Order: sequence, then C-alpha cells, then structure tokens
Amino acid sequence: MQKIPVGVLGATGMVGQQYLALLAQHPWFEVRYVAASPRNAGKLYRDAMTGRWQLATACGPEVGELRLEDANQVDAALRASKEGRLGFVFSALEMEKEAVLQLEEAYAAAGIPVISNASAHRWTPDVPMLIAEVNPGHTAIIPIQQKARGWKRGFIAVKPNCSIQSYMTPLYALLKAGYEVKRLIITTLQAVSGAGYPGVPSLDSIDNVVPYIGGEEEKSELEPLKILGQVHNGRIEPAGEPKISAHCNRVPVVNGHTACVSLEFGVKKPSIEEVKALFSSFSGVPQELGLPMAPERPIIIREEANRPQPRKDRDMDKAMAVTLGRIRPCPVFDLRFVGLSHNTIRGAAGGGVLNAELLKVQGYLG
Repeated sequence: MQKIPVGVLGATGMVGQQYLALLAQHPWFEVRYVAASPRNAGKLYRDAMTGRWQLATACGPEVGELRLEDANQVDAALRASKEGRLGFVFSALEMEKEAVLQLEEAYAAAGIPVISNASAHRWTPDVPMLIAEVNPGHTAIIPIQQKARGWKRGFIAVKPNCSIQSYMTPLYALLKAGYEVKRLIITTLQAVSGAGYPGVPSLDSIDNVVPYIGGEEEKSELEPLKILGQVHNGRIEPAGEPKISAHCNRVPVVNGHTACVSLEFGVKKPSIEEVKALFSSFSGVPQELGLPMAPERPIIIREEANRPQPRKDRDMDKAMAVTLGRIRPCPVFDLRFVGLSHNTIRGAAGGGVLNAELLKVQGYLG
C-alpha cells in the first residue's frame, strides 16, 4: 500500500510531538510536511526541537530533516499538496479560538482535509466530532459540509475533549445495549500533561489539587451530547440526555485522566454482572476494518479494589483502551465506576490518528 503523505500543524507542541511519534511507523500515513509558528518557519525540525522534545519515544529521523513551514501560510501547504507531498493535515494548533477557526477553514477551502485536535470547531453544526467506536456514522455530514461551503475536497473533522474519553465509551456501550441513562455526575482527575508544555507550574501542581480547569466542565457536560446526537437537516443535532454534572480537577499525575462516574438509569436497570458483561464484550471498531490504532479491547475491566491507576493502566492496548474499575452500585443513583484513559494518546493524537484511519476506510481520504 502506498502511504498517504500527511502534515502536522503545530508540530513543535506537545500534541504535535505525539502525532509525529505515533506516525513514525504508521502503515498507512507518512509525515512529509510539518508546520508551526512563524518564529520556527524555515528551520529544520531537528534544529527547532533541540532541547524541546518531551517524549520518551522519538519521531522518525526523516522527520527531523523536514523544514518547518509557517502554519499560517496555507499557500505553502497548497504547494506541497500539488507536489504530492501532502494529502491531509492533522491540526494540533495552539492559538486563539477565532484564529484556529479561520485557519482550519482556509486549509479545507484550499482542498486540504483537516483532522483536528483543536476545540475551535467542536460546536460547528456541520463538523463531526468523532470517537470512532461511538459515532462513526457522523462522517455522513462531510459531503453536506463540503457542499454548503463550496469545498471541493477539503473538510474538517474534529475529536472531542480528552477528559470525556475515560467515560464516553462505557456510556455508549450502555446506551447501545438499550439502557436509558438519565443523569451522570462525573469528577475528573486530570493529568498535568493535559495543559501542554510547560503547562501547570510545579508550585501549583506538586502536593496539590487544583479544582478548576478553564472551560473543562462545560466541555465535559456538552460534548457528549453532540457525539450522541443525530445528523439531521444538514447539521448534527445534539441529544437531549443524559444530563451531566462535571467537576474537573488538575492533579499531580503526568499522563492519564481518571473519571469517577455515578449514573442513573431509566426504568430498565441492569445488574452489576450485566454491566460488566456489556463492558467486557463491547467490540468498538469492527476488527475487519483493520484500523491500526484501534484497540482490540476498547474497554478493559480491572477487578482489583484499587484499580485503575494512571501509572499502571494508562498504556493498555497501545494506550488507546479505556480501563474501568470499581464497578459497583451507587446508593444515590444506580451505578458507579472509575474510568481511565491516556489523555495525550487516546485523548489527543492517538484519537486523531484513529479518526483519520476511519475516514480513510470510509473513502474520505486517499
């Protein structure tokens, strides 16, 4: 199979680095284009990243020889596209929301599909916000998006906030099985890497819990409703329930977002044994699609009383699985559990790569 040439916008940031590390040996995609802020434009990637690479896993040596472009200059990407060096881009842009909105739309208008990690377009009605195991059908909005905007080949697809990954798949598994979920109360314990680099100052994070992350609770309460919504009348209409109340906290953990979840069912209430069986058997992305980043087991259950734990469980199944534990009755609602996912892989770059794989097999990329 000839690999699709791809680019990474925001390639010098934490999420951009994670994209490059994950794509280093990818069987379908090959990084041929990197772009970042104007101050790094023109530098070789390896020179720009001297002393700045934050991951234990390196990107491929060939990426180090790529010359960084200015992410604001769409014309450079268009030239690369015409030269066969760029099929689509992963967006890991770290800019003001309005700037990201305009820039991602400019790439799409130029005929370059955008698979975005940024939050700017998550609530654009005709932009799908994808979790591959949950709402792959939302990609049906893409031709509508293209027609409405006059885009020939380009489009925008986004992934949701990293903090919802640790409970969104279990929630969907229950809904898919026919159980009505009315209300959820969620408390997240979010790793410092979620704030990027340099992120939270050490004197704020060590020996401390910060009970506020700007905009995080609103994202956690609203984004699941769009993901669970329906494509209708040229837009994605969010679901009306469940009602979600979220408390989001920054904790002194490097990687791995944990969520403590209590939920209330409608009239039909499963037993704990039925819930565990549902979670264990949830298949997620069909294996016959052969998506390289898809976890074999999207939901992994730990029976130990003190699991999941970030340090021990965040890397399960390519760091793409959700690990659940403490599945038990709730004396206020009906069910409670603890979920864990890797925030910079499952919740960021890995989720973006998986979305691109899904879009490829559906015929939107190639």
